[in-house]
Amino acid sequence: HYRNHQSSSSLCMKVRVGLVGLPNVGKSTLFNVLAQRSLAKAENFPFCTVDPNTAPLPIPDVYLPKLGKIANSQRTVPATIDW
Repeated sequence: HYRNHQSSSSLCMKVRVGLVGLPNVGKSTLFNVLAQRSLAKAENFPFCTVDPNTAPLPIPDVYLPKLGKIANSQRTVPATIDW
C-alpha cells in the first residue's frame, strides 16, 4: 500500500512477507538465515515459535550507488522488506 509522507514528501511502499507451513519444518531456521541473525527460537519440537518474529531485510541493488552518483545524492538508502 502506498502512503505519501507529508513531512518528507516522498512515496513509501511497504512490503511484508511471511513464512507459513506445517509445524517443525524449518520456518524459524529459514527466517534466522534470511535475517542473518538468531531472532526466532528454533528448537527441534513442534510449536516452539508461537509469537511472530519480524526483521527488516535490505534488498540488494547493484545500481543504487551509481544512481546515487547520477542524482548527486548525499546518501543512498536501500529498499527493505519486513520479513
